[in-house]
Amino acid sequence: MSRPLSGLQVVECASFVAGPTGGMTLAQLGAAVIRIDPLGGGPDHGRWPAAGHGTGDSYYWASLNKGKRSVTVDLRSDEGRELVLALATAPGPDRGVLIDNVVGRRWMANDVLVARRPDLVHVRVQGYPDGRPAVDYTVNAEVGIPQITGSEEGAAPVNHVLPAWDLVTGMSVSTAVLAGVYQRARTGAGVYSEIALSDVALAGVANLGWLSEAHERGHDRPRHGNHVYGSFGVDFACSDGDRVMVVALTPAQWTALVSVTGTGEVFAALEPALDADLTAETERYRLRETIAAVLRPWFAARDSATVEAELNRARVLWGRYQGMAHVAAEHHAGGHPLLADLALPGGGSGITARSPIRWDTEHGDAGDAPALGRETDEVLAEVLGLDARTIGGLHDRGVVG
Repeated sequence: MSRPLSGLQVVECASFVAGPTGGMTLAQLGAAVIRIDPLGGGPDHGRWPAAGHGTGDSYYWASLNKGKRSVTVDLRSDEGRELVLALATAPGPDRGVLIDNVVGRRWMANDVLVARRPDLVHVRVQGYPDGRPAVDYTVNAEVGIPQITGSEEGAAPVNHVLPAWDLVTGMSVSTAVLAGVYQRARTGAGVYSEIALSDVALAGVANLGWLSEAHERGHDRPRHGNHVYGSFGVDFACSDGDRVMVVALTPAQWTALVSVTGTGEVFAALEPALDADLTAETERYRLRETIAAVLRPWFAARDSATVEAELNRARVLWGRYQGMAHVAAEHHAGGHPLLADLALPGGGSGITARSPIRWDTEHGDAGDAPALGRETDEVLAEVLGLDARTIGGLHDRGVVG
């Protein structure tokens, strides 16, 4: 299937999550992404989760870099650095696009690159805008998320395992690349854009209104465990021990929930007694504990299959709590067309995803797992026009792998 970015070549020199996510997103939309790796692999090459309980191929690295071509280069040698610069600034209208998170290396500074190709589209991922390192878990702590996460009784901050800011930064990387390519097509001028992980996190909490609220209150919002802040939503236990998350953001969703649980008369009696209008979202939030107490027996009297059938029939907004092993089993049973098996270079397979963007109704292929340095010779010949003898000499001198 033809993808919208077919023909565009992107060079990626980045590790961990944000930069590789940006490159993977572009690759799944059809771009030819060339990944530059140091000899032996970068610091993320064997990162967990990995096959064989951590002894085999990295599921993490293979999945984030699928669909890319891997070139391994001695980044400490002058010859190796020259190859990287040549690949990043290769001539051609669909080339000269670079994603990196190489901060502090003068040989890859933007002015060095632009001197070789003035119309370069260059996107650099940073930790902080001043070049200091940061990771998702540190910037998430600094913008206050762990302080409002967890149970009401908790005192210590509660981290979460999802590197959300890394993923959002990766999407910002792909957006910046496409914006730069569009500008170059219109004006002929390149662009250098920098995206700091700390800025992405700060913008996220600011744009959600959370900083404004904290400023007005003079303190952080309280923790509410699994309750949805500012509305009604909380988890309930079914009779078989399974738990479901039920949310009522809108009056229609609230009406559906009350109707299916047969609690209309109870809430109709409670409203005047509590001076409340439960069709209002803020009132459902204020009385969340009372509402949950009224609804809890309905869920406790039914197993999860019955709850699922009745909530779906009533068009209630809900979701089932289930482990990732369950999701994997659903995939292997034929569910989740977004997911795909990924053959690992060392044997065995993992589970990865196609693009969540359905282009002309299709997710497209997920992309093959990379193997470190597998396309080195192919890329050097295709992009730089090097002959077999020259490439062989680079191997002999240990410049490429």
